[in-house]
Amino acid sequence: MKIYNIIKCSFLDYPGLIAAVVFLRGCNFKCGYCHNAHIIPLEGDTYTNEEDVLKFLIKRKKVLQGVVITGGEPTVQDTELIPLLQKIRAIGSYKIKLDTNGYRPDLLKKILDLKLVDFVAMDIKANKEKYEKIVQVPCNMAKIQKSIDLIKASGLPHQFRTTYDKRILTDSDIMKIRNWIDDNENYIVQECILRDINGRPR
Repeated sequence: MKIYNIIKCSFLDYPGLIAAVVFLRGCNFKCGYCHNAHIIPLEGDTYTNEEDVLKFLIKRKKVLQGVVITGGEPTVQDTELIPLLQKIRAIGSYKIKLDTNGYRPDLLKKILDLKLVDFVAMDIKANKEKYEKIVQVPCNMAKIQKSIDLIKASGLPHQFRTTYDKRILTDSDIMKIRNWIDDNENYIVQECILRDINGRPR
């Protein structure tokens, strides 16, 4: 598994919990505002590994409450993601949050069916008409829709979120997203801060 790094303590990334945040390398989208653009390629620098992450989580299980698996896009590492979640679950004390772009609904369904996460946050990149303008790759919207439906039907705490890139999106587009998702209490809009390839604000 390509783990880029870990934030050992965060008060922001898992709503209501003190959590560690594990960043996985790789992403299938190329959003122009991505603050983790430096870890989009699957191959590249890594500053920790799965063994060390698990050792840390075991050591800190009486202090931390949650673990956030993020990226990049965690589902890119499809054959290794479920085993990692199972190992974290086996520690026995952590709530697990998954951040995803929703482009692997079949894998998401397996994760939900196995009850390996307690919270799912999905990025909704744009309204349907502008999705490919944001992600900058061909995009099968049926996959996005399937993930939205899975998350809403899961019964789990969840969040849908849009980074408001005003170079492409308008207030009207944000309203279209709200109407599409139809889950207003779990939908947030985030400020877009443009960053360079190293994650620094431009």
